[in-house]
Parts: sequence; C-alpha cells; structure tokens
Amino acid sequence: MGADRVCVVGSVNLDTVLSVRRLPAPGETVMATAAGQNPGGKGGNQAVAAARAGAGVRFVGAVGDDAAGRLLRAHLGEHDVDVTALATVSGPSGTAVVLVEDSGENTIVVAPGANDQVVPSAELRTALGDCSVLLLQLEIPVATAITAAEWARAAGAVVILNASPLPRSDGDSDAVAELAGRVDVVVVNEPESRHWHHPVAHRVVTAGAAGARYRGAATGLSVPAPRLTPVDTAGAGDVFAGVLAAWWTGGAEPALRRAVAAAALATLVPGAGGCAPSAAAVDRVLAGEDPATVAADHR
Repeated sequence: MGADRVCVVGSVNLDTVLSVRRLPAPGETVMATAAGQNPGGKGGNQAVAAARAGAGVRFVGAVGDDAAGRLLRAHLGEHDVDVTALATVSGPSGTAVVLVEDSGENTIVVAPGANDQVVPSAELRTALGDCSVLLLQLEIPVATAITAAEWARAAGAVVILNASPLPRSDGDSDAVAELAGRVDVVVVNEPESRHWHHPVAHRVVTAGAAGARYRGAATGLSVPAPRLTPVDTAGAGDVFAGVLAAWWTGGAEPALRRAVAAAALATLVPGAGGCAPSAAAVDRVLAGEDPATVAADHR
C-alpha cells in the first residue's frame, strides 16, 4: 500500500501530441507522422500515477469552462482521483503541444490557461487537512505553492516539490527560493538539478535511462533503471514523482526503487496522461520480469 493520502496541488492540461521522425531544429518545419490529444499536465499526470500506485489521492487545481475542462475532470475521476477541490474557472483549460520523435525523446510547450488561476482557497486548506504527503510542481503560481506548503506542514504532512518547469522570471526565481524553505523533498531531472541550489533535507535527481539518485542528510543511493527501448518518454518523469510521493512514507529507498521501475514502464506506453503503470506491474518488474512483457500484459 502507498501513502494514506497524497494531495496533489498542480496543473492539468489537454495535450496535443505530434509524432515526428526527429525533433525540428530552430527555424525548421517537420511533418508529423501521427497526431492525437491526451489528458496531461504535470499535476494531473502525477495524481494519476500516485493513485495507480495505491495511494488515496486528492487533486487541487483548475480547469476552464470548456470541453477540455470537462474531459480532464472526467479523466481524473476515472483514475480514482478525488476531484472535489478541482475548480472550474472562466476561460480555456491548460493546453500543451508535445513533439515526440522516433527515439522516444520529446519537446513540450505549455499554455497555462486555467492553471494560472489556481489560488489559495478554503477548499485547498480542507484538502490538505488529512494528507500525509503534499506533491507540488511549478506549473501553477508559485505563491499558491508556497501557501499550500505552509498549510501542509502545519497539518503535519511531508512536502515534495517536483521543481519543474524552471522559473519563468526573476520574480518566480525569488519565489521558488522562498518555497524551497518549506520543502522536505525536491525532485529534479539532470538539467534542472544544475539550477537547483537550495538546501533541502532530501534531494532526488532523475537521470532517464540511468535511473535516479538520492541524497539525504546522512546517506546517498543510486538506483539503475531497467534496460529497455522506450516508445515515448513524455510523462515518465511525472510518473516517477507520483509514485515516489505515494510510497515516500515507507522510506526513501523503497520509494525510489518503485518510482524508477514505474517510470521505466511508462516509457513503453505512448502518451503522458495514461502511461502510469499499476502497482502490480511495478511489483513484477521489481521481481525481475522483463518490462516490455509486463507493459504488454497490463495494456
């Protein structure tokens, strides 16, 4: 079983996914080989991943009063995520354009839409009241993340920040520095780690095919990833963060191992919003089964 209750405060988007043979260079136009739309957003992806990992999950965020907003709300509910604190606001929902090349590498551009209207509220405070872990990202206003972290800590919860994407302005950078003082665990990828200079009790760095590294006050740990050929790496980092949050209260090492295995499985499924594996699939990979076989069985 994962954490008793994970509260995710973050973004949810409708992704337009374009498959390309290779990512375009600056100024270059390339033709897509396939196109589709999927639910996404770092917050939504991480909430679904935590729920599929076995945690009870409540999501706090905002969608627009458009067709995308209705689709996104339904998507989260279908994956057993509590959406009672998901607000509907005037205007468009968040959107993203995801380019995925044949190698599985991707490039993502996000238009925040309703995610910029995620603000502190009574619903947010109530949602945090019984959570054991708060999971945050940086696709919502940083001021909201700061308040959520303060309220979560006051309620006795562990605060985990996936410090992505990088701050949009100098003002955001200052706010992230303030947020860092309220964070227990930071999760960053290799490029992001070079920009994170704030002290935290626990630091987790994801390294793609190389797995992940952990550093605490008195110990460190590296977990290799299973060998495989990825289909689509979009969303794998979100799956990692969601599974880590779901299992964090059971200890850093088992949480890290489950998160690495789950992220590896996620790369074998196209699309970000529905790529999170079940807890049973992760168990099989940790027991030594081939990830490709496990992914095929659980589709």
